[in-house]
Amino acid sequence: MERLHKVLAHAGVASRRKAEELILERRVRVNGKVVAELGTQVDPAHDRIQVDGATIHTERKTYIILHKPKGYLSDRDEGQNKPTALDLVPSRERLYAAGRLDVNSEGLLLLTNDGDLAHRVTHPRFEHEKEYLALVEGTPDQATLERLQKGIWYEGDLLRADLAQIRHHLGEIARRQHWKPAGRNECWLRIVLHEGKKREIRHMCGAVGHPVKWLIRVRIGPIHLGTLPVGQWRELDESEIRELNKINPRKK
Repeated sequence: MERLHKVLAHAGVASRRKAEELILERRVRVNGKVVAELGTQVDPAHDRIQVDGATIHTERKTYIILHKPKGYLSDRDEGQNKPTALDLVPSRERLYAAGRLDVNSEGLLLLTNDGDLAHRVTHPRFEHEKEYLALVEGTPDQATLERLQKGIWYEGDLLRADLAQIRHHLGEIARRQHWKPAGRNECWLRIVLHEGKKREIRHMCGAVGHPVKWLIRVRIGPIHLGTLPVGQWRELDESEIRELNKINPRKK
């Protein structure tokens, strides 16, 4: 069940605030009955909802993971003439990215029209870990890895990894994904964050003298990229959606 004004907003009828006004103006009917009370709960999958006599199309909740390629924006961004991740996913629903990757990064991208789940995935207080593989110049020593975990100040923000470690062997999934082994004067790092500020890993690694050459997100919470090929996508199954939803926010 969802609040009626949120359902109207997700369906593109109006903003949430305007949808509340429509309800108070008695212009909304649910299963033939006028609804004028804010906070009314409806089931968008089964209830017939009308605004000014016209039945609205309620969007099916959609949850898709995509292996975003380099060179693609995560979401539509006015003023940038580049392809977007949404161009790779044919869907009648209006999807958006829950947590972006910069245009030069690749990997796991969650696309959905479920605003509540997107909030749970992106807000740091829910502590959904984001795991990355980063190919960097040089090989950080233990003191540098610890510095990444203690935190680095960058333009007024403290950037901090929950975990930073060298990956000496990338494993079978990396081979099937065609991720190359580190060359001379390079190494792969495994970096885990529970929040993702804009270009955070690139700024952190650059600040300690190990610029990122290739960045791949391989996990968001319980959801793994696995062997999903570059440019391909799949829908999450019910068990994966439940896992994303059951994480509780941490207490302050």
